[in-house]
Amino acid sequence: MAFDRALDSGRIGPMWMKNEAVAKLVRDALLHAERQRDLYRMLAFVVMSNHVHLLIETANPIQKITRLLKGYTARSANVILGRTGQAFWQDESFDHWVRDSAEQERIIRYIQNNPVTAGLVSKAEDWAWSSAARRGAEAKWKSK
Repeated sequence: MAFDRALDSGRIGPMWMKNEAVAKLVRDALLHAERQRDLYRMLAFVVMSNHVHLLIETANPIQKITRLLKGYTARSANVILGRTGQAFWQDESFDHWVRDSAEQERIIRYIQNNPVTAGLVSKAEDWAWSSAARRGAEAKWKSK
């Protein structure tokens, strides 16, 4: 939990996703895996400078999803960053089963508010690399 809080502060670890092209690459890969590959149904996500949170309902084994996402984004991000052939993601990921709808809502709020908690934006929907931004844009579009 302490490690997760430190990551959420956005002040430790490699900050490769501070590069806008890398953040966009990761966000677009998450959306592509959902929409074109049908690997999962995405409930929430956020791409921070040093980590990603993703809440999904799986349609495939989590190992397959993780391998495909990490493999593609690592190769592509390393090309952008000029660090081809080097590790980009840490080896493990931290999986958690959501037990009920109340926990699901709490996790969605936690994920989407990550940039607010880190002091990067004042409203979650202002963070371009998140599901909150997508939902904010959809709400604005529907209200017109």
